[in-house]
Amino acid sequence: MTESTHCDLSALFRDAMAAFPSGVTIMTTADRSGRPWGFTASSFCSLSLDPPLVLVCLAKTARCHPAFRQSDDWTIQIVAPRHLALVTRFATSGADKFTGNEFVPDERGVPVLPDAPVTLACSAHARHDGGDHSILVARVHDVTLLDDQPLLYFRRAFQPLAELSAGPHAP
Repeated sequence: MTESTHCDLSALFRDAMAAFPSGVTIMTTADRSGRPWGFTASSFCSLSLDPPLVLVCLAKTARCHPAFRQSDDWTIQIVAPRHLALVTRFATSGADKFTGNEFVPDERGVPVLPDAPVTLACSAHARHDGGDHSILVARVHDVTLLDDQPLLYFRRAFQPLAELSAGPHAP
């Protein structure tokens, strides 16, 4: 494969992945000193029902990467459109993620966003190499659900979920 073919494939691959809508999460932890860390992720999915496992992918270049490699207590928040400014802050490299008072520590010391539509309290189950990312597999120990719509990421933009008026099985 030539370098120009590789560049074309890389751009096409990025465009293809941008065409797949996904939910938006903020994953948080605290390091051994108690310092909070977190990042925005759209590469999140369920993995197993028994045991309940999810996976999230984290860039190896992220400043918070070492904290997630070392800590075994994590929280994953599926966020709502009202969290757009927070999502943007957590997606910005070098930004001070915890400047506001949106998060409160849980009993493990992990920051939690109390008004997130979905909150998953997790522990590290496995960590795998995934090229330029680490694949973090989390075992879910507790779930909090609120009646709220999630924020989506589609075509490189954050967007609210449109109301589904035709029902779950409509074309």
